[in-house]
Amino acid sequence: MDETVAEFIKRLFLKIPMTEMMTILKAWDFLSESQLQTVNFRQRKEPLVQELVLLCEEKCASLNDAALLDIIYTQVHRHQKLWDVFKMNKGPVLTGEDIDLFDIEQFKSSFTKILRKALKNVTVSFRDAEENAVWIRIAWGTHHTKPNQYKATYVVYYPQTPYVFMSLSRLKRNTPLLDQALMIASKHHQIVKMDLRSRYLDSLKAIVFKQYNQVFETHDSAAPLQETSLWLHTNMDLRVIHENKVEKERVQRVTQETFGDCPQPRLEFAQYKLETKFKSNLNGGILADREEPLRCLIKFSSPHLLEALKSLAPAGIADAPLSPLLTCIPNKGMNYFKIKDK
Repeated sequence: MDETVAEFIKRLFLKIPMTEMMTILKAWDFLSESQLQTVNFRQRKEPLVQELVLLCEEKCASLNDAALLDIIYTQVHRHQKLWDVFKMNKGPVLTGEDIDLFDIEQFKSSFTKILRKALKNVTVSFRDAEENAVWIRIAWGTHHTKPNQYKATYVVYYPQTPYVFMSLSRLKRNTPLLDQALMIASKHHQIVKMDLRSRYLDSLKAIVFKQYNQVFETHDSAAPLQETSLWLHTNMDLRVIHENKVEKERVQRVTQETFGDCPQPRLEFAQYKLETKFKSNLNGGILADREEPLRCLIKFSSPHLLEALKSLAPAGIADAPLSPLLTCIPNKGMNYFKIKDK
């Protein structure tokens, strides 16, 4: 086994938590059951890793084997990456034109050929995952240097959909080549980066595939109240007087109509860029004569932003309904907004 491959595998094993080691090794399916039974998984991590590396050397593990292990680790710890969402578009379908059926093997072959034709030193690996997703790992080199296996790009593509999720490495100069390979291999004509980003890949998928429970209705404060309150206990002492009971019930109803009953997709932030001109009825003034627009950036951050927004009105922190700029995040599929004067 090549020394660089051995070092790469060793570093991967060191990253894997001890509690997940056996699960990931079985998913990797490179070392046999009989080989794993010879390993003492109760020892300290460093000697355990040395044992596993020796077993990999005995089986002559290749770079592709190591890359597959890296994909499996990344799938388990996908929240450690920052994911961008891209949407591809097909050209107009002509009358009588047959609809192309997706062939996964043809996609992999075409994707790999395009990258290797443009770039001599590149490592491309695939793994088929749940829900027909294809995980792709690309380690980039140059015409004169070998691929850097420690700064790979990860791509998750769902065939028969236009959506691609990417965790890009620092080598953004390779992004146009990656976009071209994806478009040609999947038979699309355009790829556009959406204004949607998060560490929670499953939540991004839920947003773009509309796998969440939101209603977005028109709220009417004069609408009849439900007979059962969402917050008032039926067995409360009747002598206790609750102020603004009608308003509290309206807030609860509006919140439920806006966000639904199910847990919200998990996002960590929403960013709003505002660009506006100063307007005044008074003549003159420094701001009135300013040609450049006024710009500001507002960023809302939270470990679980949408659930935090959902709790604002019931907690009395904000009025209900919330601004559509906040509640439309999943519906519009974006958490980066640019607001300009009309």
